[in-house]
Formats: sequence, structure tokens, C-alpha cells
Amino acid sequence: QVQLVESGGGLVQAGGSLRLSCAVSGSSVSITTMAWYRQAPGKQRELIARIGSSGATNYADSLKGRFTISRDNAKNTLYLQMNSLKPEDTAVYYCNTVWGNYGWGQGTQVTVSS
Repeated sequence: QVQLVESGGGLVQAGGSLRLSCAVSGSSVSITTMAWYRQAPGKQRELIARIGSSGATNYADSLKGRFTISRDNAKNTLYLQMNSLKPEDTAVYYCNTVWGNYGWGQGTQVTVSS
């Protein structure tokens, strides 16, 4: 049983920054492709960033250049650095593998005000 605990969300003004963390228990962030997802109000959950076992990263076009996915293998933690936040980034943010095959955590709420 893999446990995912997201944290670091909050209320921020447009143009601000947040750093999200995803603590993983029961598996390793270094041996599989991990990803960040978000679910905005009224929308389905979408994959927004991924990091492969090789360290290669990929981002949704809407946030490329603003968000950075990374991991700390020693701490078994996934991170998402979010800069230049926009109101449309408001969502609940989740972590998982790119296949979504771990149990979903509660997510962390990010609210960006205009």
C-alpha cells in the first residue's frame, strides 16, 4: 500500500510562487515516472508535469516555463515549484505515477487570487 501526502498549497496572489511537496511511503520516487496532477473546479483531473526515472521532465504547455518538477530521492519526496501563478492555476494538486496506479492522496489546495 503506497501512501501519498501532498502539502504546501495555500492562497497566493497572481504572480506569486508556491512549492508543493509529495511525500511517498511504500514505494520509491526514483524508480518510476512520477507526476503532478491538478483538478480545477468543474474540470477533470489532468496531468501537468512528469519526471522519469532518468530525471527527464515534461510539462503541459500552459505551465511550461513557470513550473518545475523535481525529486529528492533520499527523502523520497516529489516537488513542484510553481512561479508566476495565475488565477487559472487554482486547483487541487495531486501527485501519483503517470499511470495513476497508486492510491490518491487528499491533494493540496492552491488558490490564486487576481
